[in-house]
Amino acid sequence: MTVFTIAGNELRRLYLTPLAWLSLAVVQFFLTVTCFTLADQYQQAISTFVNRGITSTVVAGTLQTAGLLLLLVTPFLTMRLISEERRSGTLPLLLSAPVSVTAIVLGKYLGMLGFFLIMLIMIGLTPLALSFGTRLDYGLLAAGFIGLILLAGSFAAIGLFASTLTRQPAIAAVLCFAGLFLFWVIHVLGSTDNQTVAAVINYLSMQRHFNQFLTGLFTTGDVVYYLLLSGVFVLFSILRLDALRSFD
Repeated sequence: MTVFTIAGNELRRLYLTPLAWLSLAVVQFFLTVTCFTLADQYQQAISTFVNRGITSTVVAGTLQTAGLLLLLVTPFLTMRLISEERRSGTLPLLLSAPVSVTAIVLGKYLGMLGFFLIMLIMIGLTPLALSFGTRLDYGLLAAGFIGLILLAGSFAAIGLFASTLTRQPAIAAVLCFAGLFLFWVIHVLGSTDNQTVAAVINYLSMQRHFNQFLTGLFTTGDVVYYLLLSGVFVLFSILRLDALRSFD
C-alpha cells in the first residue's frame, strides 16, 4: 500500500459521503452569489472603482469569500480522517498494515488536498467567467488562486491533526475550527507595545498572508509561511499517530 493508494482511497471515500457533495454545492452557490453581487455593485459604482479595476474588487472579493467558506467547511470535511478510524476500530488494522505511519498520514493529507483541488478548480471558474465580458488582470487572479491553494493546504493539515486528537469526529471538527479561527484572527492581538511580539503574532496570521496574494503580491515569504504551517501540522499528525500505536 503506497501513499497514493491511500490518497486515492481517501478521495473516493470523501465522494461517497453526502457531506462532501453538500460542501461543494454550498461553497459554489455562495461564491456565485458573491461574485455576481460584487460585479453588480462594481457596475453601479464604476466611477468609484475605475482606478482599481474589476479584478482587484470583484475577483479579489470573491476569492476572499472563498477563503472564509473554506474555513467553515474544512472542519466537517477533515473531522473523520483519523477519528473515524479510531471510533470504528479500523485504525489498529491500518497501523498493522505493511505501511509506515508517515505514508498513512501523507496519504490521507494528499487525499484531502485532492478534494480541495477539485473544489478550488470549481471556485476558480466563477471569477474566470467574468473574462467573457470584461478584461481581467490574470496576474492578480493567478496570485490569488495560488494563495487560495496554499491556504487550503494549511487548512487540511490543521484539520488532519485535529482529527488525530480524538475518537469523536464532532469534537475533531470543533478543535479544527478553533485552530483555524485562531490563526485567521490572531493578528488582532498584535496591537502591543512589544514590537517583537507584535511582529511574531502578525506573521502567524493566515489572513494577512492571504491578503497579500489577493493584492497580486507573490512573495517567497508568504509561500514559505504556508508551506511551513502545513509541514508542521502534518509532522504533528505523524507524531500523534505514531504515539497512538501504543494505545489503539
